Amino acid sequence: MDYEYYLRDKHFPVIWCPGCGIGIVLKAILRAIDKVGYDKNEVCMVSGIGCSSRIPGYTDFNTLHTTHGRALTFATGVKMAKPDLKVIVVTGDGDATAIGGNHFIHAARRNIDLTVVLINNYIYGMTGGQASPTTPAGKRATTAPFGSTENVFNVSGLAEAAGATFVARTSTYHTVQCEKMIEKGLQNKGFSLIEVIAACPTSFGRPNKQADPVEMLMWQKDHAVPITRAQNMTPEELEGKFVTGIFVDRQAPECRTEYQKIIDQQFHPKGAPAR
Repeated sequence: MDYEYYLRDKHFPVIWCPGCGIGIVLKAILRAIDKVGYDKNEVCMVSGIGCSSRIPGYTDFNTLHTTHGRALTFATGVKMAKPDLKVIVVTGDGDATAIGGNHFIHAARRNIDLTVVLINNYIYGMTGGQASPTTPAGKRATTAPFGSTENVFNVSGLAEAAGATFVARTSTYHTVQCEKMIEKGLQNKGFSLIEVIAACPTSFGRPNKQADPVEMLMWQKDHAVPITRAQNMTPEELEGKFVTGIFVDRQAPECRTEYQKIIDQQFHPKGAPAR
């Protein structure tokens, strides 16, 4: 495929650090869109603030680069006003689950037809290296210089519990799986979350003495456990690992579709002429 067809090359080079996993996710998104066959003009990509949120700036779609944590609220407005658009939200663990956590929960609860690609690098990469809701216990950050002591969000589990109809997790090491999961998310009629574990050699790696990008990528390979294998493992065996695969794939009433029924009922009641 021709990646350049989907890119705004005048905005290159990218701002991402060497070894960052976000470029891998960008290419997976573009391949998935190409395979599904969407026209560029029917795609709207929305982001908030963060390293991952720079993706829309490099893509030649309808794009919105919005405020910190509010990508899902802007995306909801787009979908409600223009339901025919294919709305993709690109966000990070800090952007979506900290300042944007409430929006994340309720967008999933409403089952709004959005495809959310959440790049989880365990840190606030752009805004200062602060600990995020997914920073593993004991790992250092600028706000946790002696190691984080807080419990972490299971992002995919949170989306599942809130009502999302498609939930999957992969990593930037698993590039083919990442592309296929995004493709499935695009085709789902409802709220889709694809959580992608990614490396941040700079803001997460350096303070934790894991700054080698290749080693961080291989860590993903060695610590990923497919869901079919995880089902037969104990909590002790899963300690320090992350489970990959599709956790939810179901059908349920979609928010904008149900809202349209109300519109049709009020303005075009049965037996009455259309206005």
